Amino acid sequence: MSSHIPRNIPLRNRIRAVVAGVVRRRLIAARERFLRTAHDQCRETQQATLDGLLALNGDSRFSQQHGLTPGISVDELRQRIPVTDYEFFRSSIDQMKTGDHQALLGSGNRLLMYAVTSGTTADSKLIPVTERFVEDYRRGWQHWGVGAFRKHQQLSLLRMVQLASSHNRWTTDDGIPCGNISGLAAAMQKKVVRKLYTIPPELASVKDPVHKRLATAIFALSDPFAGMLITANPSTLLALLTAADAATDLVVECIERGTLQPTGLSAAECRQLDPFLKSDVRRATELKAILAGHDRFETAECWPYLACLGVWTGGSVGSYVPALRERFGNIPIRDHGLHASEGRMTIPLDDETSAGVLDIESHFFEFIPWTESQSDNPTILQAHELEEGQEYFVLLTTASGLYRYNMFDVVRCTGFYGTTPLIQFLHKGAHISSITGEKITESQVIAGVNAAAEHTGVRLRQFTLTPVWGNLPGYHLHLQAASGIELANLTEFAEAADREIGRANCEYQEKRETGRLATVQCFVKSEDDWERFRQNRLQTGGGSEEQYKHPFLLPDAEFTGRFDALMGGARPAN
Repeated sequence: MSSHIPRNIPLRNRIRAVVAGVVRRRLIAARERFLRTAHDQCRETQQATLDGLLALNGDSRFSQQHGLTPGISVDELRQRIPVTDYEFFRSSIDQMKTGDHQALLGSGNRLLMYAVTSGTTADSKLIPVTERFVEDYRRGWQHWGVGAFRKHQQLSLLRMVQLASSHNRWTTDDGIPCGNISGLAAAMQKKVVRKLYTIPPELASVKDPVHKRLATAIFALSDPFAGMLITANPSTLLALLTAADAATDLVVECIERGTLQPTGLSAAECRQLDPFLKSDVRRATELKAILAGHDRFETAECWPYLACLGVWTGGSVGSYVPALRERFGNIPIRDHGLHASEGRMTIPLDDETSAGVLDIESHFFEFIPWTESQSDNPTILQAHELEEGQEYFVLLTTASGLYRYNMFDVVRCTGFYGTTPLIQFLHKGAHISSITGEKITESQVIAGVNAAAEHTGVRLRQFTLTPVWGNLPGYHLHLQAASGIELANLTEFAEAADREIGRANCEYQEKRETGRLATVQCFVKSEDDWERFRQNRLQTGGGSEEQYKHPFLLPDAEFTGRFDALMGGARPAN
């Protein structure tokens, strides 16, 4: 694919690039200021950020109750607030949901929405998203985008295909929307900025995942001048292409006619979205010619000017990179950086790396050495105190009113940008698995599988749930029943386990409903298999027989292959 400035770019793209260039110069200057600050003043900036966050929410009842006032030292913060998780703030957020926003937020910190994510219980976690939070969120993305545009200058003449989810899946009692922050950011874009994107933000509100995926593919393939494809999980891009490849004639027909009506969208959805899809006979003819020589949409020919992909590559999702290479060739990949519903943590400064500089102007960061994660009194470090090559858990203090919040993300310090550490995401904590953002905990797995066993009458002796990657990722449940189990009963059990895990984890259920996760598959293991597995873990991990704890959840994508190689065959249920 070409990395040169395209010659046949439409005039409107060139005009838009000139207008956008004026704005981009301001963003370039802001990014340069951030990088100078990160290089020279990590410790001072983190203290100033903490003071600003304490002032922002200083008149909330939570802050007043805990003595959180601007100017307190880091040591005083630690004395007043322990290392926390969501349950520490749940009662305050429950009060907010009824309209009492000052339970956690300052009077000037306006609430815009809640970001929905999964927690350690079946109830969703609702992370407050405020005006200040959105400012920080946007600024981090702007720093990221400026870096990408400076690296790939042809992007200024091209458009971006960015996938977003709805920010308004439901509302609280006081009418505050709950959903995904990417949808809010898209909905808040100015008209001039929207013209830089191929996918209209209105598409995020389509609820049916199959129809939404196909419509997204149609919009993406309608644009021959796409310069960057952006979404968090690389599996989403692969699923998008799979949907398009399965409906090639329909995709071409929609682009030729300028309507989404044949895709299964409702009449109301088509009325809302069709104005953004102009009839383009020339583009349809181009796609027909591409399909005449191939059995799928070849990305190199569909998007000849594609400059880079913007997706996560760190942690477990790195397993998808080979599949991306197969579809996109050697197109550069620019990692999003580490971010979650609670906030953006890092900003990668180059392509082909998941490590990024810590976003020290948005949040106050603390770190627990991974080796001390089980300690009752672990060492707590500030950002400037990290050591290259060491691994840590991340704590956040944010504009959303969260203080010393344990993300349970394991990261590695890969070096420093001047005084500020470069951070790379490795994986969730030992008892958490996340393929597409579902963040399943071991306790949820135990509750879900045991509930499935009760409903189906299957008596279990042992089980372990593990992730598995593919075009459609999912989970394998390896189990041993108290007696022989028929295939039909095992299939019923797999369906029940899938359903009950979804009841215990709202994100898992949402990913299953939107087609981003496959249903659970069951594999029968014998008593001898499990014994050999136990002995192998004792030999490789150390510890005594008395200390051995069976893992009911193993966030290890290679587990199935290793188990089978060590123990012998398996019998799938579905």
